[in-house]
Amino acid sequence: MTVLFVNGKTIEADVEPDTPLLWALRENLGLTGTKYGCGVGQCGACTVHIDGQPTRSCSVTVADAVGKKIRTIEGLAENGVLHRVQQAWIDFDVPQCGYCQSGMIMAVAALLKETPQPTDKEIDAAITNICRCGTFQQVREAIHAASKA
Repeated sequence: MTVLFVNGKTIEADVEPDTPLLWALRENLGLTGTKYGCGVGQCGACTVHIDGQPTRSCSVTVADAVGKKIRTIEGLAENGVLHRVQQAWIDFDVPQCGYCQSGMIMAVAALLKETPQPTDKEIDAAITNICRCGTFQQVREAIHAASKA
């Protein structure tokens, strides 16, 4: 058994140490908000926070995540209140298909923690997640709104 610290809870998972964290989260822990997109760390659909840093969970093994604080989209809201980025996503109708959105929200939440009021240039540099629906203008608007919330 592998012990992981996910969304503020210590959880045991029966997985091999070389299992990608993405699959442990989805298949073993039932946290399906984190999505599989490309499997090679390029698209960002699987973004979670590890020790506060946005991380592509398909590129991290379970062994590398042991002893670290993992936060998924399911753990972003606190005390029943949506995170300001989640609320901005709703307010600005960002998602179309929604598939990439949990990873994008996690990346944006990390950006705003490091850079509370990012410029468009800082957003472009930090948010490398891919949205096949092309909602990038709504994403930018929502980021700016969340930075002011």
